[in-house]
Amino acid sequence: MEAVKKVEGKAYPWGAKNIDTDIIIPAHWLKTISREGLGRGAFESVRAQPGNIFDDPAYAGSPILIAGDNFGCGSSREHAAWALADMGIKAVIAPSYSDIFSGNAFKNGIVAVVLPQEAIDRLVEVAKTDAVTIDLETMTVTTPFQDRFAFEMDPFRRDCLMQGLDEVGLTLARDTAISKYESSAAESRPWLVRESSNAGVAVEAGGRT
Repeated sequence: MEAVKKVEGKAYPWGAKNIDTDIIIPAHWLKTISREGLGRGAFESVRAQPGNIFDDPAYAGSPILIAGDNFGCGSSREHAAWALADMGIKAVIAPSYSDIFSGNAFKNGIVAVVLPQEAIDRLVEVAKTDAVTIDLETMTVTTPFQDRFAFEMDPFRRDCLMQGLDEVGLTLARDTAISKYESSAAESRPWLVRESSNAGVAVEAGGRT
């Protein structure tokens, strides 16, 4: 997972509320287990409307999405986070999220910022013409007009995002501690090692013809 300390640039000034995962990525796109290409199906029903914000050249490639309350509600499909990441979105700013979507976003390296509706309204207006900056070090969202909105985030999630650590990365980061524990366990409880070895021999013997 790529480390994220700051996300800055254009933002989709959407602000729509109660956007469920079926709107983010329709069910007929769920047949794939690959994360690649899902960006083409992201917000398909919205993109079917003329003049929609996601096909507006003014916001092409925006790394930030400004959304409304209860973003990511509905089903638990992780494809929703995959689709957002595949279309280039690295952060979402909204007043609230579905718990499951928030977790899926975090696991896929997407920064989910929570700000009050007043801040969202202001950012929607700013994003129509100017860039927005999300800084995980200072825990703020800023604009070129001296707007500065502080936000909170679970310290563990913030640390993982800034270091680029997903679940696999977290395990590998503790490789030394894991190896040390295994060596210590083998010395203090050698019978566990013998039982494990004997079980392996039994399985091998049972498989012979």
